[in-house]
Amino acid sequence: MGCFVSTPKDSGGNRRRPGNIGEVLVYVPGLRIPKLVDFSESLGNHLSRNLVERLSALRTRIVVMAGQEAPTITRSRRKSATQHGGSTLADLQQALEDYLPVLLGLVKDGSQLQHKVQFVWVNQEDEAEETAMSNAWYEVLSVLHLMAMLSLSQANLLLLPRTSADGYQAKVSEENRRASVDIFLKAAGYLDCAVRHVLPQLPPELRRELPVDLAEGVLQALSLQALGQGADVQLGIAIDSTKATLAVKRRLACEMVKYWQQAQDNLMNLPLTNGWGEKHLLFVKWKYTEAKAAAYYYHGLILDEGNTEKFHGMAVAALQASDEYLRESKKLSEAFNATPPLSRNPPLWGTMKYLSEKIPKDTSSKVRINRDLYTHEKVMETAPTLPDFALALKPDEYQLPAVNSCWSDDNMSKGQAGLHQPKGGRR
Repeated sequence: MGCFVSTPKDSGGNRRRPGNIGEVLVYVPGLRIPKLVDFSESLGNHLSRNLVERLSALRTRIVVMAGQEAPTITRSRRKSATQHGGSTLADLQQALEDYLPVLLGLVKDGSQLQHKVQFVWVNQEDEAEETAMSNAWYEVLSVLHLMAMLSLSQANLLLLPRTSADGYQAKVSEENRRASVDIFLKAAGYLDCAVRHVLPQLPPELRRELPVDLAEGVLQALSLQALGQGADVQLGIAIDSTKATLAVKRRLACEMVKYWQQAQDNLMNLPLTNGWGEKHLLFVKWKYTEAKAAAYYYHGLILDEGNTEKFHGMAVAALQASDEYLRESKKLSEAFNATPPLSRNPPLWGTMKYLSEKIPKDTSSKVRINRDLYTHEKVMETAPTLPDFALALKPDEYQLPAVNSCWSDDNMSKGQAGLHQPKGGRR
């Protein structure tokens, strides 16, 4: 099947843990960093020299780039988004895309070559310092995870607000917002492919030994987070549009609640106990609470359009719930930023800038108006149930690429001969 080696935290200082990751609008859990492996030692007797060298060169490029640039990528700053940061993300993403079709040759048609190389990656959310597995599907899974995390990093850079030309208000362009939604769907697509097509290739005993940042629940949660943040951006666009109705805004906000609730459900029973893991849980809880504030606000406004005392009472209860969730979300935001690695919020813009101003004001106003209208106070003890809408955003349909043509019969002839030679046992 494949050997598994896990190195505990106290074994050395290989894990890169920046003390401060800067401004965060899209949280990217700690990037998983690959370590060098010797393809010639493990594959030299099975593949042509050219193919071994190609695999080695492609992976070494990723190791070097990821090792040098991970702290820069993680530590997002607005001023670097169009300079160093953007190009770094694109270059590393391209390196991964170049590597994947060649890597997939190791698992083609169930080849035993998939067990020959021990792939090593440094973990972030897991308590172990690094994880090594002699299974090429583990490498494929790790590559897809890194591709998704780079996409989330790119979305974060796009959505960090820039100060406008008049120096008055931080803004994010409509072009960047729409581009970010496409990137969120792409990231969700990588993760969805990892869960549906790659994880099942690993035997159960290896799946149980995967680091927690590659656990199925974490991968699913990250995919849902991406969709939730895409819906958040869409809500911000709808808020700015004169054509978007309250019903449209409520639907988007209610969909956000479902995405974040499902993300939280996927993480609840996982051992996310170190700094990165705790920060990840706090981010999901913060955004889930923020989404509920938005959903109850728009639900309350629509209920208030009713003509009866009952509807007005329900509206007040919804708006009061919205106000409470908004206050709670601000506390969770502070807790998230204070949890190592430290972070900070960018200047408020879009959905939350609008709602942070409107929710307290409209809640106070509606409560006062309804108390004036009716002789007795009629406010529900609990907020009304939010409407249940089908989720509109879906992950992109990402498929693993075809095996690179460098895996020709000429390259494989030596390998097939080697695989049929007697051998003493698998590492």
